[in-house]
Amino acid sequence: MSHRLRLTLAASCALFVVPAHAQQAANTESAATSRDEPAATPQAPKQAFTTGVAKGRDLLDSAISASALDEDEIQKIGTRSIAEVLGNMPGIRAETAGTDGLTAVTIRGLPMAADGSKFLQIQEDGLPVLEFGDIHFASTTAFLRTDLSLSQVQAIRGGSASTFASNSPGGLVNFISKTGDEDGGTLQLSSGIDHELGRADFNYGGHLSKTVRFNIGGFYRQGEGPRATGYDAFKGGQIKLNVTKTFGNGYIRLYGKYLNDREPNYAMVPVSVRGTNADPVYSTIPGLDPRKDTLYSRYKSSILALDGNNNVTNVDLRQGNHSKVASIGLEAQFDIAGWTFSDRMRYAAISGTYNESGSLALLPAAALAPAFAGPGATLRYATGPNAGKAIANPSALNGNGLLMYGLEMHSDLESLDNFTNDFRGSRVWGLGEGKLTTTAGFYASSQAMVQNLHLLTDVFDIAGGGNSAYVDVLTAGGLPVTQGGVLNYGIRGTGAYRRRYDLHYRVFAPYGSVNYQIGAVSIGGSLRYDFGKVTGTLYGADLGGGRVGLAPIDMNRDGTIALPERSVAVLPLSQPGLADYSYKYASYSVGANYRIAEPLSVFARYSRGARASAERLYFSPAVNPASGALTDPAMAYGPVKQAEAGVKFRKDGVTLFATGFWASTTDKNLQVGADATGATVVLPIDRDYSAKGVEVEGLFEHGPLSLRMGATYTKAKIDADRADKTLVGNTPRHQPDLIFQATPQFEVKRFTIGTNLIGTTSSFAQDGNLLKQPGYTIVSPFVQVRPVNGLQIGLNVYNVFDKLAFVSVNSAAVPASGVATAQTLNGRTITGSVRFSF
Repeated sequence: MSHRLRLTLAASCALFVVPAHAQQAANTESAATSRDEPAATPQAPKQAFTTGVAKGRDLLDSAISASALDEDEIQKIGTRSIAEVLGNMPGIRAETAGTDGLTAVTIRGLPMAADGSKFLQIQEDGLPVLEFGDIHFASTTAFLRTDLSLSQVQAIRGGSASTFASNSPGGLVNFISKTGDEDGGTLQLSSGIDHELGRADFNYGGHLSKTVRFNIGGFYRQGEGPRATGYDAFKGGQIKLNVTKTFGNGYIRLYGKYLNDREPNYAMVPVSVRGTNADPVYSTIPGLDPRKDTLYSRYKSSILALDGNNNVTNVDLRQGNHSKVASIGLEAQFDIAGWTFSDRMRYAAISGTYNESGSLALLPAAALAPAFAGPGATLRYATGPNAGKAIANPSALNGNGLLMYGLEMHSDLESLDNFTNDFRGSRVWGLGEGKLTTTAGFYASSQAMVQNLHLLTDVFDIAGGGNSAYVDVLTAGGLPVTQGGVLNYGIRGTGAYRRRYDLHYRVFAPYGSVNYQIGAVSIGGSLRYDFGKVTGTLYGADLGGGRVGLAPIDMNRDGTIALPERSVAVLPLSQPGLADYSYKYASYSVGANYRIAEPLSVFARYSRGARASAERLYFSPAVNPASGALTDPAMAYGPVKQAEAGVKFRKDGVTLFATGFWASTTDKNLQVGADATGATVVLPIDRDYSAKGVEVEGLFEHGPLSLRMGATYTKAKIDADRADKTLVGNTPRHQPDLIFQATPQFEVKRFTIGTNLIGTTSSFAQDGNLLKQPGYTIVSPFVQVRPVNGLQIGLNVYNVFDKLAFVSVNSAAVPASGVATAQTLNGRTITGSVRFSF
């Protein structure tokens, strides 16, 4: 068979399967759950996979569905957003606009009712970044970054993830650091070519002696970024260090990390929507391109608010999403008397701020003024170069004639500190003609959640280039109903959503597994028992019980109480609500694998896991604020059931994995959505969901050519809805039938050229299944040139065709105004880099 024919056939097969990335696993001790596999090499076809399993094995001998990406592949993808990295793995659906603060990640059709990663746990070096992935305004991805110190990302979908970690019934993703196995270092300098963002990355590792090695790495970046803000919206970096001491029967590792980084929140922006619900036409509005613009602005730099003690403070909105992490950890593994014992522990001090400029309604400027200030109302600029000037022709404002009735969401993430420890012991026993592997472990964690939340309403214009400004609304008699653009220091007409959380979560979980392998057959099962305790206090008028949530406060300290200052949302600090309940649940997983031949195996598995509820339970009927107890104990956690069966093939440079799956869950949540007019609404969620589908992975390698592809076909539906029975049978919002990834490349000694493709088919914007949200394909080519040893020059072009790609559309139907708000991916973004290796 000719080379051309073989390439054509392999590429055809790969359209239905995706690469088994897992053969490129990490070095020995730094993998997630077992440290006894051989050192990795980029082409090691039988490298053990270690995340979410008892002991590292070749994937063809494991009854799991898993993938991995190494650091070199992540560099080629052309993004450093955590969610976009995850979106390059089969089975994982990630919603992001290119930054890490506002993301939503899920797996295998499990619902994405809110932001964060409720059913998917994200780990760093084998321990969770946060115990809960969907804490309000604190997505796990916000406290994690990729840089040159990253060795590999491993992901397990379903399978034993539910029993080898807490709160991970859908799967696990583990970001694994380099540990200095190879002596040498790397320095990379990169810069935006069509945008202002400079970045420096470095990593250096090596041996201090025959038994001591280290690795240090990190990055620093600063600049406006790919979307116009008018100031340096990106600023900060991180540094990571680990030192490993090896012994004849094991090792000890000490590691630490410091992250202090801010980035903008690319949230909802206005777009034009015309046509019908089934066949809508989306486009940009005059004066604002969501691929290049954002609602951040140099003229909307700050806003007055109250701190957690009801004292006036000035919130710097330019901080965007600001993340701080200072962590220290210890990891050890030793072989003693036939057993392998390992322990990982980490303490992380985590804090930050969250800022999002959103929308309650988008209105024509000429209509907004009388809506809030009556007939004859006028408008004038409150900030910017035109501050104090009247807006004489509102209908022509910025070429679009629009004003935003805005919602500023600001949260002080005062403490998300956590401590985690995972201890386990494993032994392989000879039993008959086979081998019995037994594992027992105990997991313990403590997670703080101290958060001070403000929601304020304001008015501002819609202008690109980072030029939006606050607008004041005045009555016909000239009386301002706004103050510096602020309409209410709270949500108009209510005292709700001024909240403070001071919560503490403790989780304990013994677990164990057995696996018996005899010849080509491997059968195993695992069990985990989680029990937790939640304590703390809450403050907010919407806890009820006569709590007062509004008070007059002179916010700007000018000696008078203006209209917006008459009803300022305050915390009822003398009337706390309580959090005080316990929960417990069991998880299990059973599976079998049959190695039919050296290149071929089949497997099947059934699992039941669960995810404990975090703070989204509160300020709802689910919790009695007087006692802190749950009104319905079933609200404490959401169970997830999964069944899967698959086939794996690997031979002569071709790797093909295919897995069919079924999953079901119950979700109780709060979902930010929109009605048919595009107005923002908050919906209580109490539903049952199910999903079935197939995920496929494929890798073809032939000489300098390689093709890595993945696809997941899913059919998901709402099986029950206690609040709205008309939604039963509908497809959950943002759930496409198909998501896919592909990376074809040509690589020789002196250069690499290729492209990364990622995309989805269409989905529904909301659960009512009316308005279609268009699918997209993002094409991002890359080239790397190595003119001499130790030097690499790179060019990445993200979204080369400048596709207007929608992550989320905030409207249930085509709005009568023809304008909705939406979250989009970045437009064309070109980055150049130079990399020195030594």
